[in-house]
Amino acid sequence: MSSGTAKSGKKTYTGRSVTVTFEAGRCLHAAECVNGLPGVFDLGERPWIRPDGAEAERLVEVVERCPSGALRHERVDGPAETPDRPTRITRGPAGQLTVRGELSVDTADGPRAETRAVLCGCGQSRRQPYCDHAGPCGRTPAE
Repeated sequence: MSSGTAKSGKKTYTGRSVTVTFEAGRCLHAAECVNGLPGVFDLGERPWIRPDGAEAERLVEVVERCPSGALRHERVDGPAETPDRPTRITRGPAGQLTVRGELSVDTADGPRAETRAVLCGCGQSRRQPYCDHAGPCGRTPAE
């Protein structure tokens, strides 16, 4: 297994069957990864992602639970991530938009192909169009 950092700020964790990428600036700490496969995603270890710590199918399943798309996968000999069809858009209680499907997201760096994203609904994110919890749409409303 190897890990590296690309120019885009993504870190790559290469396993025998699956390569996992992590883009920290997109992570909204939903904890789907650490709760789903704590033996692979362990914040107390370095590297914190160990792709060979689980079967490829299970690893792919957990990575695809990441709502923000901060985690992505690429299989060595399997299919690419299949976008949800039809595309689904869900507004959270605070206003952020969770989007799953075949997406082209306009960013400052140009269009970006996505299958999962959490988009800012209030316009205050510093990572437009992605939500970064900076504004009211990224916070859970008081009960």
